[in-house]
Amino acid sequence: MSEAVYSVTGMSCGHCESAVTKEVTALAGVTSVRAVAKTGLLTVASEQPLDEEALRAAVDEAGYELVGPA
Repeated sequence: MSEAVYSVTGMSCGHCESAVTKEVTALAGVTSVRAVAKTGLLTVASEQPLDEEALRAAVDEAGYELVGPA
């Protein structure tokens, strides 16, 4: 089990959190996702460390930008 925290720019509300959560949850191996608009933090738990490019693409698909590890 692996857990990592990332910074995401552009999230400002519950809808933003839901959009990011939906896209990241769809990644293979992801077991839980917590996006917090107020802090801009995205916590992802997965079976193995995630490929950061795949994570970046998922966050981009939701309409936001993954800045990198928090």
